[in-house]
Amino acid sequence: MEFTNDRPIYLQIMEKFELLILQGTYKPGDKVPSVRELAYELSVNPNTVQRAFAELERQGLICSQRTTGRFITEDETMINEMRNCMAAVQIDKFLASMKALGFEPKDVIDMIRNESAKFEALGEDK
Repeated sequence: MEFTNDRPIYLQIMEKFELLILQGTYKPGDKVPSVRELAYELSVNPNTVQRAFAELERQGLICSQRTTGRFITEDETMINEMRNCMAAVQIDKFLASMKALGFEPKDVIDMIRNESAKFEALGEDK
């Protein structure tokens, strides 16, 4: 993972974990690497990873089990709601950009229809 200087590292770790969970890389109930393990892997201070994990716990994406470590939530409804929320944010950004470029809603819809064939082809490559 490469970090940027524009935001705190713990936020970048947190965002990456959110993405990995929402993508399904980490499945509900999966064990999360330990703080020390991840800190070593990312070459960051363990306190930085601890802070990221604390925020993810506060959100409910991961939970601690006293003697066995941290795990991804098993609440698939919450994960799906977060995924849909993140998608809505991306759509809002996209629509705002298209509006700033001078496109009308009908033009955007037509462009999406035309480009959707490319998106469908990506799914067929798997």
